[in-house]
Amino acid sequence: MEHNTLNSTVGRLWDEEILPSLSELVTIPALSPVFDPEWAANGHLDDAVAHVSKWITARNLPGATVETVRLDGLTPVVMVDIPATPGAEDAGTVVLYGHLDKQPPVGGWAEGLGPWTPVLRDGRLYGRGAADDGYSGYAATAAIEALKAAGGSHARCVILLETCEESGSPDLAAYLTHLRDRLGDVTLVVCLDSGGNDYSRLWLTTSLRGLVSVDVTVRVLDAGVHSGLASGIVPSSFRVLRALLDRIEDSTTGEILLPELNVEIPAHRREEARTSAQAAAGTVGTAFPMASGVRQVSDQDLELVLNSSWRPTLSVIGASGLPEPLDAGNVLRPYTTLSLSFRLPPTADSAAALAAVKKALTTDVPYGAQVELGRPDLADGWDAPETAPWLQATLDDVSKTVFDAPWGTVGLGGSIPFMGLLAETYPQAQFVVTGALGADSNAHVPNEWLHLAQAARVTTSVAHILNAHATR
Repeated sequence: MEHNTLNSTVGRLWDEEILPSLSELVTIPALSPVFDPEWAANGHLDDAVAHVSKWITARNLPGATVETVRLDGLTPVVMVDIPATPGAEDAGTVVLYGHLDKQPPVGGWAEGLGPWTPVLRDGRLYGRGAADDGYSGYAATAAIEALKAAGGSHARCVILLETCEESGSPDLAAYLTHLRDRLGDVTLVVCLDSGGNDYSRLWLTTSLRGLVSVDVTVRVLDAGVHSGLASGIVPSSFRVLRALLDRIEDSTTGEILLPELNVEIPAHRREEARTSAQAAAGTVGTAFPMASGVRQVSDQDLELVLNSSWRPTLSVIGASGLPEPLDAGNVLRPYTTLSLSFRLPPTADSAAALAAVKKALTTDVPYGAQVELGRPDLADGWDAPETAPWLQATLDDVSKTVFDAPWGTVGLGGSIPFMGLLAETYPQAQFVVTGALGADSNAHVPNEWLHLAQAARVTTSVAHILNAHATR
């Protein structure tokens, strides 16, 4: 493979072909179904599918087919099937994964920016879905096109772009079952819905945390009453709920106390975390917009890396029954509701974890207060298989030829359901979970942006990996 041709082709494709089309994709409010229950009628997901499919079709990759797969009542999936180059037909199938659905716009975008307004500024493309994960289908296609131009080889490649990832990929299992025979022997999975700690190296995600969530309501009255009359007689719903949470979380340290939510951290993952912490010494978590004077949970980088990858955490992400302060009267409120979101270690059993949380919240409740649980949800995490020697060597080579820094590994707090589903179906496959996202890319929040130079470098890296996989 001719490296100069590969690099120049990727650069040209990003500058001249990808950026204009990706900018147009930003303008489509393709909200994930959980945020747009009327998605089928509104048609924005279909618009995103049609837009990206048209661009890929126009690339005229030899023998490629571009298809929108639809199962009744489910969100659509784009499937691009690209035959192997001569001599690589026996290398199995490479699945390259991304998604086209988006998080909601959220208020508070900076002046001159907006969720559906693409803005190019200082090498960054701003707009919802630019980084998470609209660029992925373009990058996967460009990697294959540039590889061909440079005389490289690749196995059969199937690009899969789903449209419900931000809703937890509820439709994906049905599609994987439906497409299993067509996918054939999957030997490599490339996921571009991830990233790393900086933009100076290639980062591989080697684990993903799982998830458990539930709404809990503690009710003590049928109606609110004057707090001057009832306090000291009627228990506070907030205090009862606080006591229940103390069974689950140490409020001083944040440690999760339920054994079902904890695992023994594998030695090799702990060593990976140590290496990642050393590579980003003093900068772990600094991309987050901490309020003035607020300290991180730990002053040890290694502990921060492990906390965000292999230790369970609780976040209270919503509340009800609490009026705004200006609207609050001297009332002992009848109930308090909190929405609890737990991130689980990659190998924790999410079903057992949810059962343990439910038991802790509903057993021997103080004062006999009523507890109601609602909207339970769960998802297992994922732990990558051991890296094959050919992939290890290729990553080392990419670190020298594409980046000027050794590649790194990261465990992420977000789950990508597709990884667990494919790992179960294809246990012998190698996984390359990477991407152009950084901690400061603002995925899911205002001012989302894509680091264009890193996206191009990731594209080039994927081309190298595809070539090595086909010729290993």
